[in-house]
Amino acid sequence: MWDRYAAVHPAAARDGYVVDRFGDSAALSDALLAVVLEGRKRATAELVTEFAARDEPLPRIGAHWVACDGAGRPRAILRSTELRVATFDEVDERFAYDEGEDDRTLTSWRREHRRYWERTCARRGVVWREDDEIVLERFAVVWPPEVADGATPGR
Repeated sequence: MWDRYAAVHPAAARDGYVVDRFGDSAALSDALLAVVLEGRKRATAELVTEFAARDEPLPRIGAHWVACDGAGRPRAILRSTELRVATFDEVDERFAYDEGEDDRTLTSWRREHRRYWERTCARRGVVWREDDEIVLERFAVVWPPEVADGATPGR
């Protein structure tokens, strides 16, 4: 998938990419990726400590990532368009809406992300706190052409 994208967009592809998936399980990865492919999800949130635990740098604007499904198959290439670091109580309604999950409200965003981070932090042997730093990332889907932002419906 990356080679096809890079052949069409060589300038955009110069900096390379990461390969990742949403969520912490195959089922959650598939569910979140489906919302991306439908066009509703254009943001994501991850704890700064998660990047550190995986020994990965924080994302940067313009960076690409190949989003895989729960089985590890590449399904879309995303490009970071906006990044900000915030705490749990600094996340606003607009960001919750752009994440596109559940009913898109801040209330559901807080409920579901609290559950998620409590679970993932416990697996790492740490306790999640509301003042932990969160990377809030907005992105565009840039590949494949049939699901890329701006694609013609029915293409």
